[in-house]
Amino acid sequence: MDSKEKIAIGGSFLLMTVFFGAVVFAMTGFGVEVPDCVTDVKPFTESSVTSTGPHRYEVHSIARMWAFDPYEIEVPPGSEVDLYLTSADVVHGFNIEGKNVNLMAIPGQVNYTRVKFNEPGEYKIVCHEYCGINHHAMSGVVKVAYTPTTNEEGGN
Repeated sequence: MDSKEKIAIGGSFLLMTVFFGAVVFAMTGFGVEVPDCVTDVKPFTESSVTSTGPHRYEVHSIARMWAFDPYEIEVPPGSEVDLYLTSADVVHGFNIEGKNVNLMAIPGQVNYTRVKFNEPGEYKIVCHEYCGINHHAMSGVVKVAYTPTTNEEGGN
């Protein structure tokens, strides 16, 4: 092995070490969670949005030709959402615009991430993996809005 090969191999090792360090720093310093495949949750066949506590929600979403089920998810500002995602047919992408959520929906697997919605607004969900002829129409939305309580509506 000549000196140029040693420099190339050493440089590659150094670069990989820097990349690994950046991922660890992002996870610990900024609280970035790396999504992964949840192996202890079985794929589900029905979607749901369930409140699990004050401003906590659990969403089971199914990607299928060419829609996300549920299409619309509504939560109040300040909500933390545990999102479980699977596919009923082929591989789909799942990206929530404006959030750091980018998952793959894979048949027979469940992917998971947690996301917090602090600001009111509509966050579009798009499929970023070509999944067939109507791929361009595959979308959904997370609506983050205040919901009036009985007192705010003028009741008791």
